[in-house]
Amino acid sequence: MSVTIWNNCGFLLTESKWVVVCTDMKVDLPQGNFEAYIFDCDGTLVDSMPLHLEAWNHGLRSAGADWDLPIDYFYASAGKSLDQVVSELNVRYAGSLLAEKVGSFKEEYYHKKISTLQAFPDVVTHLEEAYKRGLPVAVASGSARFAVEKSLEVTGLLDWIDVIVAAEDVTRGKPAPDCFLLAAERLGVNPRNCLVFEDGVAGLQAAEVCGMSTVEVDAQRGVALKA
Repeated sequence: MSVTIWNNCGFLLTESKWVVVCTDMKVDLPQGNFEAYIFDCDGTLVDSMPLHLEAWNHGLRSAGADWDLPIDYFYASAGKSLDQVVSELNVRYAGSLLAEKVGSFKEEYYHKKISTLQAFPDVVTHLEEAYKRGLPVAVASGSARFAVEKSLEVTGLLDWIDVIVAAEDVTRGKPAPDCFLLAAERLGVNPRNCLVFEDGVAGLQAAEVCGMSTVEVDAQRGVALKA
């Protein structure tokens, strides 16, 4: 594996392909004989949070909101489903936005710019190592399946993933443990033998409920968000 740096980003050469990555940090793993890795997608494997924020604000405004999504709330709600977030925002701002309408505008905006996404090398390194070792790997995300799969595809990571659990696959989003439990079940591994990589508080809480060990990463280690 080699990394070529250009314009503060990198091009990571694996055994068979180049993967576009950004930043150069290290993520240390806890000790343990883990039988599977489960990764969150947005903010963990893929530097997609800035684009998600843009898409959220476009979706909210297009659906009738006269306010933008606060950055602190945006990060605090990482991992939650779109329905959960819109419901919480309606309470917060005494609104009546329809989640389906917000989601439609949001996804349209996101998909138009999805080809610009890059991966985080600090976590990709562990994903590649798991792939080489034959360790089962899943992605468990609160985003829609199409967005997750496309994000992994444009960053060159999709072929390394055995199982994807997305928003459509569970009735309760993070911090409920459903997505991680389903990922472990589909991988055929005891939840307590899984290691979870997460950037969101809700996701870390969900993994803890499952008895899974966790690796916390900073979603803001990539492209800085505009205040």
